[in-house]
Amino acid sequence: MSAPTKKVEAEQSANVVRLVGRLSADPEERTLPSGDVIWTFRVIVTRPESDARTRVDALDCTAWSARARRSVAAWRAADVVEVEGAVRRRFFRTGSGPASRVEVEVSRGRLVRRAETG
Repeated sequence: MSAPTKKVEAEQSANVVRLVGRLSADPEERTLPSGDVIWTFRVIVTRPESDARTRVDALDCTAWSARARRSVAAWRAADVVEVEGAVRRRFFRTGSGPASRVEVEVSRGRLVRRAETG
């Protein structure tokens, strides 16, 4: 592929995600074998009423950067949050061989509304 073609593709490509939804559970802090610390969580996003087959999407998210981890650390189950980031496919090894996972890599996040308490 020529340099001009790569430049045009780069200018036309976009991997930008914005989700607003509620947390399915408390975010979890994990330390990877590499020593990196991440926070993982799932955002439940309600689909428009016109989609009768499925009412929600459950999207796995991961906070890698210090900024994103600080935001996520204070969140709790059922909080409504907004996250921005990019879709990533991550490859790793398991006991049964290679595996992959698609998730949203969060670059920034904010609490929209605290969950109501009993």
